[in-house]
Amino acid sequence: MKYYLIVGEASGDLHASNLMLALQQQDNQAEFRFFGGDLMTAVGGVCVKHYQEMAYMGFIPVLLHLPAIMNNMKLCKEDIVSWNPDVVVMVDYPGFNLSIAKFLKRHTQIPIFYYISPKIWAWKEYRIKNIKRDVDELFSILPFEVPFFEDKHHYLIHYVGNPTADEVHQFRKSYSQSFEEYCLVHQLNPAQPIIALLAGSRIQEIKDNLPSMIKAIQHFPDYQAVLAGAPSIDESYYHRFLEGTNVQLVKNETYPLLAQASAALVTSGTATLETALFNVPQIVCYKTPLPHLMRFLFQHVIKVKYISLVNLIADKEVVPELFADRFAVSNIVKALKGLLPGGLNRQKMLEDYQSLHLALGSQVAHVNTAKTIVDLLSTLYSRR
Repeated sequence: MKYYLIVGEASGDLHASNLMLALQQQDNQAEFRFFGGDLMTAVGGVCVKHYQEMAYMGFIPVLLHLPAIMNNMKLCKEDIVSWNPDVVVMVDYPGFNLSIAKFLKRHTQIPIFYYISPKIWAWKEYRIKNIKRDVDELFSILPFEVPFFEDKHHYLIHYVGNPTADEVHQFRKSYSQSFEEYCLVHQLNPAQPIIALLAGSRIQEIKDNLPSMIKAIQHFPDYQAVLAGAPSIDESYYHRFLEGTNVQLVKNETYPLLAQASAALVTSGTATLETALFNVPQIVCYKTPLPHLMRFLFQHVIKVKYISLVNLIADKEVVPELFADRFAVSNIVKALKGLLPGGLNRQKMLEDYQSLHLALGSQVAHVNTAKTIVDLLSTLYSRR
């Protein structure tokens, strides 16, 4: 069958490439065409547009690049219609993908499958109308999305497992480097345990969060701080924050760092889940503008109780969330004391992490999704 995939960022490229490999195992006639990245290209098929030419985040960048975004949408629509695939598989990236889905539903009979469902439970819940109207099958990687879509909105979805959980599991199964070996490779002190700093993957996140993280870890001289450098951020940008400190930078090796860390300071996002899956006690740190207003909005307007995936999946506060008016160096220091070895809160968090593992399940997301896609398409086309 012919599969057309659409992603808009690096994480989508990773998840889509794994899905493509799994689809090849299920369908030896699989052909691919996509808006994607280097990992998808390595699997095979035709890359129509690289996601790096599409990744505009925030209101102002989107506004400034609106003509390019509209041209990309036009190209995508025309290319799909011209190629006439058996299915379009959208991966996250809802602003772009839901617009394409609307067009395809109106003008074609191509099935629309959505892998890694839009996070409308956090914001823009009104998009459920578009999803119900335009998306034929929705594949979720977060277990709490099942009651949100099915019970609240009466829209049946597929929970396929969590790709991050599988990625961490596969890494931990094959990783064997000792702490001493890790320190030798990265010129660290083997006599000092590590506090990992995961300050985000975007410049604004790093600018907002990293300075306070660095100030906080200065209160723990018996530990060494190691910063996980994001692939998309140039090393020179980090140097302005690290100069004059004893914080070490390690680029593109977040998983090895978490495998060696005793605790971590983490911004919100997938990194909170990765840290929990490595059984590293953590504090979620996220600075916001207008902190008191943000707290009010969070309590009275925003639909979710937590900002971290760990707490959202557990449906309780497993990890402390120091954001908005709770974001302060003194609060980070106090919370971190309780999570380091010997701290009063460390064991409870580690126990709660085990419940998280159980909630995510053991399904391999891309394999499960590929099998379900092929089965659904076989049934669909046998009826036509």
